[in-house]
Amino acid sequence: MTPSITKTEPAIELAGLTHAYAEKTILHELNLVVPQGEIFGFLGHNGAGKTTTISILTTLLRQTAGTARIAGLDTVRDAQEVRAKIGYLPENVTFYNDLTAYENLAYFARLSGVENVDERIDEVLGFLDFRGVEHKKLKSFSKGMRQRIGVAQAILHEPEVLFLDEPTTGLDPVGIKNLRDIILRLNREKGMTIFMNTHLLSEVAKTCTSIGVLNKGRLIYNETLEKTLADFPDEVSLETIYVQMEEKI
Repeated sequence: MTPSITKTEPAIELAGLTHAYAEKTILHELNLVVPQGEIFGFLGHNGAGKTTTISILTTLLRQTAGTARIAGLDTVRDAQEVRAKIGYLPENVTFYNDLTAYENLAYFARLSGVENVDERIDEVLGFLDFRGVEHKKLKSFSKGMRQRIGVAQAILHEPEVLFLDEPTTGLDPVGIKNLRDIILRLNREKGMTIFMNTHLLSEVAKTCTSIGVLNKGRLIYNETLEKTLADFPDEVSLETIYVQMEEKI
């Protein structure tokens, strides 16, 4: 049995996290603590290192130096236990298009060791207000529908920490709002800590409780959303805020 998060234990903790490919350093000694129960928005331009960070946190990639912990578990030494604690929705989630929604979810559920698969799939689809699609093939789904099934597969095993990598990419305004509502409900009703990579400050302002900004692999800003909005009350553009943050560091 894996240990659960205590009230004082961070959901996510990075200490001196560094990653390099050959001669190029992608992440430079990141230090970050995300308390449990937060919706953390990880902002940065394309190529800043956001996906590399999530890959390390989800045990898909080993860092060059430093440590990453989920619920007190080391992502390298305790990788199997970490996987039981986390859910992950990649930017481009891959499904078997010729299988139905139920068949895809059942496959992921069994990979995650979920018991009572039928019951759990029904429960998750009910929570997502997405019943009635179980026997439709994924190749007939819109981007928004696929994204909702992506969230379903990520939460089937009831993770404590959910990672979302650019979750609104390619969604229309209705799809973005639906996903935003799901994120808020997972946090408020299920108590999940959510770590979301994005480059859209507008979505962060409507969803997140705290943010970090990554610039060329360096964490240049880490604050609560409340303080961020107080510091930048008139700005709506991530580009403008990003420049101002760089000037302040």
